[in-house]
Amino acid sequence: MNKDIYLSNSLGNKKEKFNPIDPKNIGMYVCGPTVYDDPHIGNARAALIPDIFYRLLMSYFDNVVYIRNITDVDDKIIARASQENRSIEELTSETIKWFHSDNKYLNTCLPTHEPKATDFISEMISMIQKLINFGNAYVSNDGQVFFSVKSHAPYGELSNQSIKDMIAGSRIDVDLNKNDPLDFVLWKPVIKPAMGWESPWGFGRPGWHIECSAMT
Repeated sequence: MNKDIYLSNSLGNKKEKFNPIDPKNIGMYVCGPTVYDDPHIGNARAALIPDIFYRLLMSYFDNVVYIRNITDVDDKIIARASQENRSIEELTSETIKWFHSDNKYLNTCLPTHEPKATDFISEMISMIQKLINFGNAYVSNDGQVFFSVKSHAPYGELSNQSIKDMIAGSRIDVDLNKNDPLDFVLWKPVIKPAMGWESPWGFGRPGWHIECSAMT
């Protein structure tokens, strides 16, 4: 059996031979669902493709750790819970059950670990503080913490995009509290009793971008 695996690497936009850091311990992280509504065909696709790759890796290597997270804190979750007059915990628990049921029907493999974002808030806060200390993030006048895109020169390489070509406001709302329109939120303040946690920047909750970074 040919032991070589080739993957398309978006960094450089070319196909490369897979050379694991440690062949005896393969790590695979997949961004899982945001649990606020019935799983749809897009969720199925996002579960099936990693499953195929996981099975391939298991056929080549003895130890493969497959992590698929669950995003259980998000503006869409909070909005849906409020709309249906339900607790966030009730909504997310029900949606997670639906997601697991669909995956069982699709006969996908169970991940080795399935962390929830809400279980890693302290890690997110710690990572945000480090980014601030490194000069890659800043606290705005209204208490939000933003990642400074221009502080990281290679930003955009993974998606083969140039900062100059990115259009401000095309995917996110323009916020006058940002130093630059392309900067994205890492921590946003909220008013109690809304879902949130204490942090060095006040009571709030993490932005979507930092969650998988901390769980990885």
